[in-house]
Amino acid sequence: MRVGLLGAGRIGRIHGLNVAARSDARLVAVADASNEAASSLAQATGAKVADADAIIGDSAIDAILICTPTDTHADLIEAAVSAGKAVFCEKPVDLDSDRIRRCLATVEKSGKPLMIGFNRRFDPNFAALEKRLRSGEAGEIEIVSVISRDPGPPPVDYVKRSGGLFRDMMIHDFDMARFLLAEEPVVIFAVGSALVDKAIGEAGDVDTAAVVMKTASGRIAQISNSRRATYGYDQRVEVHGAKGMLRAGNVHETTLEIATRQGFRADPVQNFFLERYAAAYRAELAAFIDACTGKVAPSPTGLDGLRAQMLADAATESARTGRPVAIKAA
Repeated sequence: MRVGLLGAGRIGRIHGLNVAARSDARLVAVADASNEAASSLAQATGAKVADADAIIGDSAIDAILICTPTDTHADLIEAAVSAGKAVFCEKPVDLDSDRIRRCLATVEKSGKPLMIGFNRRFDPNFAALEKRLRSGEAGEIEIVSVISRDPGPPPVDYVKRSGGLFRDMMIHDFDMARFLLAEEPVVIFAVGSALVDKAIGEAGDVDTAAVVMKTASGRIAQISNSRRATYGYDQRVEVHGAKGMLRAGNVHETTLEIATRQGFRADPVQNFFLERYAAAYRAELAAFIDACTGKVAPSPTGLDGLRAQMLADAATESARTGRPVAIKAA
């Protein structure tokens, strides 16, 4: 399969290298606003540098990976599917739910596959938890708990254009909660504070937040986010059910432990999302290629992207008003 990549930044480079490492796909073209970034990745993978329009219009290219800034995603998705390409796009489709709906209408009309980059579904630990949850090992689901804490906050300039913590950071956790609940939340309550960096609060955002959601059947999901974790990149999931509990913990730099009179100590947890989710990015790409070749349906879908965005919007409103918010139908 011949693949074109739009965006050769941090995440684009990961996807580009992963394509190049496969035997069933070839990265043929790379576009980026930075010629240096595009040239570096092209040299590393044997691809050529081209502009986005040329890549989308190239009839020899089968699929497009979109790893560009958020405000370009919807337009690029529409252009790519209209040109007959399968599309993988990093989250989110857009920061505006109505714009996402219009984009998905174009995708549906084209009949081309669209997959959204909620990579955490493909993490081996979380995927194993979901598989065993579906098999019934924990019984009927009662409470889903998701913890996501970054080692440190992003630059304030990034925060100002990110759409806010709920749309930028917690959107991954909204998708994970939906993935595990297997039911749609119908109400959400959110709180947030700026406890890590006052400048984030001055920019109108929060860096510490918690959310509680409930489904129509009464299942509950709780999410905890922080832009600071002094001990590394904290990524944990727990599902409590009628028969027991399933839990996926953090991934450490090594499995080494030392035991002394003071107790047991382990090496630190991995400190960055690119290393923590390296296996997830590879599995995500494999799933996209399988969707392109018709072996499986694309998942997560554009509708998954819309529903996660709607939860992020509702959480933002709840945190602003201090009240629970009902979730509208997609």
